[in-house]
Amino acid sequence: MSIPNYGVLVGTLVDKMDSPTASKKNPQSQPHFQVLLEANSVKYRIAINVRSETNPPDLQVYMDDNYQHPILEGFSALPQGFHPLESHPGFQALDFIRENLFPLDQMQVIPAIGTTSGNDLNDLLNLHLEQALRTPGSLIYAFGSKWPDDSKPDPYFDFEPGIGVHDIHMNQGNTGHFAKDNGPYQDGALFIYYPDEKRYSAWFAKFQSQIVHTDNVSANPIQIPLGQKAPEHSNPVRIFAALINPKGNDQGQEKVYLINIGADSISLDGWILTDKNQNQEKLIGNKMDAGEVLELNLSGDGVQLSNRGGIITLKDSSGAKISGVSYTQDQIPEPGFLLLF
Repeated sequence: MSIPNYGVLVGTLVDKMDSPTASKKNPQSQPHFQVLLEANSVKYRIAINVRSETNPPDLQVYMDDNYQHPILEGFSALPQGFHPLESHPGFQALDFIRENLFPLDQMQVIPAIGTTSGNDLNDLLNLHLEQALRTPGSLIYAFGSKWPDDSKPDPYFDFEPGIGVHDIHMNQGNTGHFAKDNGPYQDGALFIYYPDEKRYSAWFAKFQSQIVHTDNVSANPIQIPLGQKAPEHSNPVRIFAALINPKGNDQGQEKVYLINIGADSISLDGWILTDKNQNQEKLIGNKMDAGEVLELNLSGDGVQLSNRGGIITLKDSSGAKISGVSYTQDQIPEPGFLLLF
């Protein structure tokens, strides 16, 4: 299964309503921060979850006020309006896990309503969206599921027809009733573009009940056995550098560098590298001693390190993600120099 009508809405911010105010206006609703956008004279509402229906109720959030990732190139030129997106690799549809959009282990649990000012999701969203309201030309990019056109007025901002976007959060790794929403390359997120600074602010959220290791086809959760740490926390092998722009011809000259920061040797037999298009490069017969740095020469027929920005992901023999990095075109050094992650 998957969420319906996945895509991105591009528009300008017109108004906003925090979840306590929204709940007073529509007491039957779930806690959402409501936002009014306009795109080509058409109004849309985006509904941003600030609390989960399942326990634990508080969301996990990652924010970056100067976000940089090659994914931006995939949607930054889109005109205003809603754009359906196909759920596959290629840097338009989002996938928290497979596109290394941010460090998943740096997500923080933030309550919907805090005990003091400035420490909850409503306060943080208010802060960022208020800046967008005050910035001429700012644009909102809301990734999620577009609900069907409704002939009734919107219950929060009273415009007609009531259309908009929700599921602005991770949409994979669900269990139980919400497992029907699982799918790869269909995650939701919020970006704010400030044209005067040419800067993007990014907002990523997930429910604590969602698992961050998922099957590549169904995006259903891969359960970690009780008492074991997730692979990226238990395995000490890391991608730490790459030669993306070799001197001369790139074909067969690109390299990826791994380091074993642990105290024991590790077999890499059956492990693979993948790129932004899920091209693969097998690591056959390699073993890393404790503290060793391993130089991997890419064949040129598998993983491609694009000079326009890309991602590199290391997976073990079971397909579990061990390490992942991303880079933009602006971050690529001069020919022959390594990029350190």
